[in-house]
Amino acid sequence: MNRQQLAHVLRAACEITGDARVLVVGSQAILGSFDEDNLPSSATASLEADIAFFDDQSRGKADAVEGAIGEFSAFHQMNGYYAEGIHIDTVVLPKGWEDRVAGWTLVSSQPAEPLFLDVHDLGIAKLMAGREKDLEFVGALIDCGMLNLGVLVERCELLPEDAHSEAVGRVRSYLRSRADSSVEESPDVKPSSG
Repeated sequence: MNRQQLAHVLRAACEITGDARVLVVGSQAILGSFDEDNLPSSATASLEADIAFFDDQSRGKADAVEGAIGEFSAFHQMNGYYAEGIHIDTVVLPKGWEDRVAGWTLVSSQPAEPLFLDVHDLGIAKLMAGREKDLEFVGALIDCGMLNLGVLVERCELLPEDAHSEAVGRVRSYLRSRADSSVEESPDVKPSSG
């Protein structure tokens, strides 16, 4: 998915729900920070935009989006991409994530006023989900320097206390292994002979 396609999804979601504040929480949230031309192909491979709404306790807006422009909808069949309406509580995020969301200036998404997860909060959410595609997504962004391991470690420590401890342990283990492999790939420093 590219930015223009995402803008189309956001515009449609806003029109369906009457809510301009659309929050992008899945992998396509990366498009709020980076243009698709600057991203590794694995970061934009998904044809699905995971979106949520701040004011959706009953999950009615997420369900409306899912029904109108979700997978297998006429919108999906016509465009080749779609939205998945989700409830924000289903995404495990570091504390303070709300203060780090960002918008964009892409006018083609109007009247939607989209917000996007910070890239490091997105990375932690993907690691908490832990699917193979999520690990590949995060790994590709680390490899190209768009995610900083040190910041990811800090954000991992901001996960809520009630987050599933096994998943948190898995995230910590992944980050340690990435840090260890980056140390191994660094050139050896030879001791001085003086």
